Amino acid sequence: MPKMKTKSSAKKRFKVTGSGKIKRKHAFKSHILTKKSKKRKANLTKATLVHTADEPNVKVQLPKRF
Repeated sequence: MPKMKTKSSAKKRFKVTGSGKIKRKHAFKSHILTKKSKKRKANLTKATLVHTADEPNVKVQLPKRF
């Protein structure tokens, strides 16, 4: 049976924490920033966790990380 490959796109977007949760960055922080408030942009800078409903899909894409 062939090896399980990791999705390159997922490898670049997600990190696994020590407790096994998956970290992600917020969207909407790359362009058209003039109309967004400082508070909104600051909150988008911080990393957050992937929602529990989406975790199985991400774990399938990152087989070597678990």
